[in-house]
Amino acid sequence: MTQTITSSAPKAPASSRRGLLIGIAAAVLLAGGIALDTTVVHIGSESDVRAQSFSADTYGQTEFPRIQAFVTEKAVDAATLAPEVLADKDAAAAKYGTASSTGAILFVTLTGVAGEPRSGVYPVAVEGVPQDITVRVQTGPAINGTDLRDAPGDIAFGNFKNQIEYQDAGSGINRAMKAAVLDGIDTANLTGKTVTVTGAFRLINPKNWMITPVELSVQ
Repeated sequence: MTQTITSSAPKAPASSRRGLLIGIAAAVLLAGGIALDTTVVHIGSESDVRAQSFSADTYGQTEFPRIQAFVTEKAVDAATLAPEVLADKDAAAAKYGTASSTGAILFVTLTGVAGEPRSGVYPVAVEGVPQDITVRVQTGPAINGTDLRDAPGDIAFGNFKNQIEYQDAGSGINRAMKAAVLDGIDTANLTGKTVTVTGAFRLINPKNWMITPVELSVQ
């Protein structure tokens, strides 16, 4: 007679099975917790990280209207400002301008005849302004400088992550100004025409005004 002996695997102790079940339950709870703590971010949504990055153009479009209003409110007639700047530029800066480490920003309004441009910059002959003062207005295509950024005095380096953002903010404001003020004007053909300009310039040399406009009209 042949005897068949069947052997079965030894059963795990009850304590081991309980440990395994506890481990599985803990893993399930952990996975559930991670799922609850996870936010799905859709590309292009408000929560998209890219939407939180600095946009110079968005910043410029937001800031330019208030800068325009500020400069317009503070602007002094060129015929009034000119002799005071020539007499004492520091006193004129303190009286009319916004302090800046690289030269105070002054605000001016004028009407004059545009001369021959150079790289989009027009000299303007203004009645009542001494001839030893050169008045120029930049019209693009590139608008240079940070005069508009620095005009209100409350846009500081500390508001930005780094120097690049700070510089880009000025460029964004300049582009916003160009779109709002200059793009509707034939700035390539202003020679001989009477223009009315309100704008800002940095007072470094009292005899040389380079104005960045916030308003410009052609008669």
